[in-house]
Parts: sequence; C-alpha cells; structure tokens
Amino acid sequence: MTEFQSLDFDTMTPADFETYLPEFFANGDGHVSTDPRLQTFLKNNPDCAALVRDLEAIADQARSLFEPTEDQDPSDAVWSNIQNKLKQGVSVSGEDDSPIPQTV
Repeated sequence: MTEFQSLDFDTMTPADFETYLPEFFANGDGHVSTDPRLQTFLKNNPDCAALVRDLEAIADQARSLFEPTEDQDPSDAVWSNIQNKLKQGVSVSGEDDSPIPQTV
C-alpha cells in the first residue's frame, strides 16, 4: 500500500492520479471526491473529476446490489395464507388438490 504522506497532491499529474486512484478508493469510504487532499486537484482537472464521479456512481450501484431490501421476502401474511391453504388441502393457486377420479 502506498504511503500518501510522501505524495505531493499539489503537483500530482493526471497520470499520477490514475496510478494512485485504486488506492484512493481502497483506503477511503469509496468517495474519493470528498477527500480534502484532492479537492484542488479535482477542481483543476475536470477529466479526472468526471472519472471519479463515474467510478463513485458505479461503486454506489455495486454496493446497493448487496444491501438488503424490505421486499426480498414475502410478508408474514403471505406465509400465513400459504400455510392455511396447505392445511385446507387447497393448492396455492386456489385449485383443489384432491386426486382426479379415474374412469374405467
């Protein structure tokens, strides 16, 4: 891991920035644009700032894929309804589960 203490943020070039960019993301909270050390650089290098915005948006979307949502599981009412239907011998689709009589 690179020691950022020796990095001169005021004289950093866009090429230097791209070299260190993965470490900026890894060492921060995924929001490089809020790092106070980079504010002047990003202001003076709009292409790098746009790259950071794009990567932050991608990272936020990727993180959201792993966040639980309230609608992942059916509600307790749905489970209760299924349980009641099973007890009554009626399929979840509402059709009777009794065997069809065979004619000979």
